[in-house]
Amino acid sequence: MAERPTLLYDGDCGFCTTAVNTAVRLLDPDAVVTPWQFANLNALGITAERADREVPWIEPGTAVVHGGADAVAHLLKQCPRRSWQLAGQAMTLPPVSWTARLVYRVVAVNRHRLPGGTAACSLPAHLRPATRDTD
Repeated sequence: MAERPTLLYDGDCGFCTTAVNTAVRLLDPDAVVTPWQFANLNALGITAERADREVPWIEPGTAVVHGGADAVAHLLKQCPRRSWQLAGQAMTLPPVSWTARLVYRVVAVNRHRLPGGTAACSLPAHLRPATRDTD
């Protein structure tokens, strides 16, 4: 089990990968950030179905998992800059939390239409075409 919080994202989605890599570079959060496809989901206490449905934030040593906009808020709260921490805190309070959840949902549903997204991003992981070796 990780000693730091863990944020999982869809490593098969170009938009998600670009967004997360940019966020990590800019925010420098004190967290493990990894594609769910390469994580030990059993050790983290999360199912592939949930990880495929939303970005999960897993607190170390607990069974607490935050998803979607709440996960993004927790990521921001783990940043060294106070301004990002305050933004993350604001995202947990109504009415900002309502707006954050709505924006997260709109982006998640439309990620295949966003830069880097592909048609496969709109499909659940078990329905995506498998990557084939050409050796």
